[in-house]
Amino acid sequence: MKKHIPNIITLCNLVSGCAATVFALKGEALTALWLICAGNVFDFFDGMTARLLGVASPIGRELDSLADVVTSGVAPSAMLYVLLQTCGTGPVEALAVFVLAAFSGLRLAKFNLDTRQSTSFIGLPTPACGLFWAALAAGAGDAIVRTPHAACYVGAGVALSCWLLVSEVPMFALKFKTWGLRANALRYGFVAASALLLAALGVAGLSASVALYVALSLVTQKRPC
Repeated sequence: MKKHIPNIITLCNLVSGCAATVFALKGEALTALWLICAGNVFDFFDGMTARLLGVASPIGRELDSLADVVTSGVAPSAMLYVLLQTCGTGPVEALAVFVLAAFSGLRLAKFNLDTRQSTSFIGLPTPACGLFWAALAAGAGDAIVRTPHAACYVGAGVALSCWLLVSEVPMFALKFKTWGLRANALRYGFVAASALLLAALGVAGLSASVALYVALSLVTQKRPC
């Protein structure tokens, strides 16, 4: 029985992503965001549970990626689709935003085959990318709609995100092997700064935290060999 527990948690991630997509298309961006966050929590604990129980498996790894495509790729893309239509973009033209879901899937497929990413990441992790756009749509959607040429800015941001997903840019991982301050100064600093951003900006602070994560990675991480 215990071998099925991690996969059940992963399926909870997948169901969260499906529900988030439904609420996103209904225009309930904040509910969709919280469901995406719930999916990310399940995504964090499924791997940890598999390791603790000693039941990690290839099928679990593949299932995890499939769930992430929905929760961190399709659901945020659906939120942006609705947001672009609110900005005046036609429904057909707005479909272009689902390229974010496509590149999220490509990113996850590359990650599953890349042995260099056991302790850090190469390219922007899909959950971080999805959380950035979901939080931006939910927390700053009204401001985006009022911005002239908002659709152009969103399109440029999506294009940049797609590149970061599959790029060779190194990104640090929030994995604590020890709790020592010296070995984890970057991680503790990032967590503290993110808490301040959330307190100051509310939901949009999640987007700011992801932007900070990318900036810190660019400054502190070395290019992979």
